[in-house]
Amino acid sequence: MRPIRVLVVDDSIMFRSLLVRGLEIDPHIEVVAQAENAYEARDAIIKYKPDVMTLDVELPRMSGIEFLKKLMPQYPLPVVMISALNGKVFDALDAGAVDFVNKPSNLNQSQLNDFFAQELATKIKIASTVKVGKLKRVEPNSIVGTISAANRDRIVAIGASTGGTEAIFDVVKHFKRDIPGVVIVQHMPPGFTKMYADRLNNQCEVAVKEAQTGDRVLQGQVLIAPGDRHMRLVKVGGAYQVECAGTDRVNGHCPSVEVLFNSVAKIAGKNAVGVILTGMGGDGAKGLLAMRNAGAQTIGQDEATCVVYGMPKVAYDIGAVQYRIPLSSIAGKVYSLLSK
Repeated sequence: MRPIRVLVVDDSIMFRSLLVRGLEIDPHIEVVAQAENAYEARDAIIKYKPDVMTLDVELPRMSGIEFLKKLMPQYPLPVVMISALNGKVFDALDAGAVDFVNKPSNLNQSQLNDFFAQELATKIKIASTVKVGKLKRVEPNSIVGTISAANRDRIVAIGASTGGTEAIFDVVKHFKRDIPGVVIVQHMPPGFTKMYADRLNNQCEVAVKEAQTGDRVLQGQVLIAPGDRHMRLVKVGGAYQVECAGTDRVNGHCPSVEVLFNSVAKIAGKNAVGVILTGMGGDGAKGLLAMRNAGAQTIGQDEATCVVYGMPKVAYDIGAVQYRIPLSSIAGKVYSLLSK
């Protein structure tokens, strides 16, 4: 296989050089061009036809987000954003970027090597498999019915990775205040998870917050796992709560969907609904199977609507998915299952 052809776009010549040197260590990646602004990037895309572009959020003359909005309708290209701790990265994902990494600062050489090998290079490789032009958002069917009183103390558990920030929003924005407590793991760096939770909280009818140990799982509320700790469901005094602890990677991730789903299977059993969304790899697949074996109802996003059909595919292949459906139907399906 030929190397993945990458265009690096950043206005800092020092950081651009650092990116190029770091990426070219990987034999599967070839940096074919670099640019310091959107106009240079546009010309480089036409000339070099890269497979993936890395893009800074903040650029002179035209921001990375504005560039994305102009680029995607005309020239769909997998893009990995490189961002400091900035909520604007979610605007970039909304505009069509596949994923993002946190821009490193004050790192020693060993940490920089880990950043390139484990973070950026991995996400570039994942992005290179995405067919960006085929991703079209479809508005879901209207939700019919309300949650029955007998089901309001149940649990909805959701896990996602690449492409998940937008997929989760497309589900949660249709939840009403009668939805049972929702717990979510989205693979994301620390710091960004609070920004993401706050963003959802401002855009959705339900209350959304970054989880902390001791938070109760309440009707009409969504808890997002923090970006540097695993989140588990526990039961204290007869009430569901979450515990956020542990930093060791599970399936290569912290937080891990597997950890959450396994705890939901153990603590909630048949009183849960599990949902696995777009993402590379298999994190959460075995946990979703544990949930189904414990009596929970389980949903997997279908291939056609996934940014990356990895986690839902593995879950489906091992028999963990009871209902494989498009993203646009998932919120309605959750309501259907909880209305009975």
